[in-house]
Amino acid sequence: MKNAIEIKNLTKRFDKFTLDNISFSLPTGSVMGLIGENGAGKSTTIKLLLGLLHTDSGTVSMLGMDAKTQTLDIKRHLGVVSEVTAHPLNYRAQDIGYVLRAAYPRWDESQFQQYLKLFCIDPTKMCKDLSKGMRMKLSIACALCHDAKLLILDEPTSGLDPVVRDEVLDILRDFMQDEQHSILISSHITSDLEKIADYITFLHDGKVVFSQSILAIQENYGVLRCSHETIQDFAAGTIYAKRQDQFGCEVLVDPRRLPAGMTAESASIEQIMLFLTRYPVARPQGGF
Repeated sequence: MKNAIEIKNLTKRFDKFTLDNISFSLPTGSVMGLIGENGAGKSTTIKLLLGLLHTDSGTVSMLGMDAKTQTLDIKRHLGVVSEVTAHPLNYRAQDIGYVLRAAYPRWDESQFQQYLKLFCIDPTKMCKDLSKGMRMKLSIACALCHDAKLLILDEPTSGLDPVVRDEVLDILRDFMQDEQHSILISSHITSDLEKIADYITFLHDGKVVFSQSILAIQENYGVLRCSHETIQDFAAGTIYAKRQDQFGCEVLVDPRRLPAGMTAESASIEQIMLFLTRYPVARPQGGF
């Protein structure tokens, strides 16, 4: 199976927003970060993947299966962590295990108990009495205990302190030790994605800005501080975005197109997002 997720020309129209003909794929055995500002279309994309919204056009396949016709088969191997999978606050962790054991034929109760012990989660404690970090780890444990091949995670580290966030990333790294496992993770915390993602798909205003490997992003984007006069001599297509002030300008560039002897600093994912959403001057590779 080449790709864990394939999205082709996916469109969903609302009164004030359109997810506009987006396409990207997640290779099997990889982690993809889904980024974009609030309202860019990340949650809509995830809901379409999960069948919580109906598509207007386009196709979606997951784990080599059609998302419309093989929904049940997909869900048996799909682990999801998002606001739509939040557990009832008056349930204990062990109660949730009982419910999921009945729902998933391949539920592994012993593995679930091991995760509860590993995460220091009291199985008799009500979810409402668990910290946000503990509830997130409980959700991840539930997603991992029914032979999931693909995880779809919507803001799994949001609101968590750095220590707990790092613990969550370690859990995901362990999951990825199996080369048949894959993860799609939506997050505003781009520094977390830089630690774990192999690919980044950037949504803006309902469109795909780019979907590239981390290595390609490092090659394609750099940040340069220089004078207004300096950039006048740059070749066409060198500058993706430009932020100006009275002292000069800061530009997001294609480092490969810079004049000989000039180098740019590596651009972080956060810098790329900021520049391309607020100060764009040219279409990046992958295109708006």
